[in-house]
Order: sequence, then C-alpha cells, then structure tokens
Amino acid sequence: MTAARPTTRRQFLTVGLSAAGAAAGAALAGRRLAAQTPAPPPGSLPGSGPTGSLGDPAAAGRPQAATTARDNDAAIQSIEKRLRCTCGCTLDVYTCRTTDFSCTYSPQLHREVLQLRDSGMNGQQIVDAFVAKYGEQALMAPEPHGFNLAGYLLPGSLVTVAGGVMLWILSQRRVRTEAELAPVAVDATPDELERLRQALAEDENR
Repeated sequence: MTAARPTTRRQFLTVGLSAAGAAAGAALAGRRLAAQTPAPPPGSLPGSGPTGSLGDPAAAGRPQAATTARDNDAAIQSIEKRLRCTCGCTLDVYTCRTTDFSCTYSPQLHREVLQLRDSGMNGQQIVDAFVAKYGEQALMAPEPHGFNLAGYLLPGSLVTVAGGVMLWILSQRRVRTEAELAPVAVDATPDELERLRQALAEDENR
C-alpha cells in the first residue's frame, strides 16, 4: 500500500484561497439576487403588520386583570347573577364577565359590586344600589312588588283557573255518560211483562 504524500504549504494555500473565493462569489451573487427581488408589501409576511406584530401590545387585545379567589366567591356570584350586564348581551354580570372576555362593561360592574361589598353592604343592599343607579333594567328579573307582583302571580293564577275549568268539564261529561249507561226502570204490571215476554218469544220463533 502506497503511503499518502504530504501536502506542501503552497498546495494548502492554493486550496484555501480557492475555497475563500468561492464563498465570496456565492455571497455576492446572493446580494445581487436580493437587490433584484422586489420587497414584499408591508404586513404581508407572518408576524408583521399591526395585527401580527408582537411589538405592539395593544394588537393582542385588552389586557385582563389577574383573577383571584374573591372574584369567584359564592356570595359575589349570587349577587352578580341577579344583575344584568349593560352591554346588551342579556346575560347576567357574572356569566358575561367569565365567558365574554371582549366585554368592557361586565368587569366594571364587577368592580362596583366588590366596592359596595367592601363598604359593608349585603347582597340585597348592593342590588338596591344598582337599581337606584341604573334602574329596573339592571335586574335579571323584576322585584316581586307593585305591578311586577301581578306578573309573578298572573301566570300561576291562569294555570289554576284553567285546571279547575278542565276538571269541571270532565266531571260533567262523566255524569252524563253514567246517566246514559244507567238501566231504565220499566213501570209495568206482571201481566204486562208476561205478555211482552211472550210477544218477544213469538218474534224469535218466526
């Protein structure tokens, strides 16, 4: 087996200069190609533009405050479920603020509930304070007093009356049916009954 011949200094420098020249030529060709290629329109690349750039925190939406255990306290939930959100979604404050994170009304109403609670008010007092500030439309259901009381009692009264009428109609029909099916009493003497029996027997024998 023939031993490899040692590389001379001249050969080493020649190979190194050739590789450096090739790399420089490739870099120059790349710069020329980039200069000839038109730049893409602003916002067309992923991660660019006002909606895709992470450089603008506002583009990611409104920041959410950190949720604590007090925000989901059972007493706070019961109060907020009686109050309607004013954003027009027809949901109560608690449901709106925990499901629609784009709503800006329910978090503010939630903070009002917490402030009133911190001031020492109980649940009914907080509800009354909302009614005094926003009106009856702040409630998920109207309070059962005055004209609103009729709205609570009328449906039940109508159902009771309708049920009573139906029972009376059914009882009248049963009485008539029983009267129609009852046997008819015949007012006749024994001789008349005997003649009737004989007449029926003769008709059967014909």
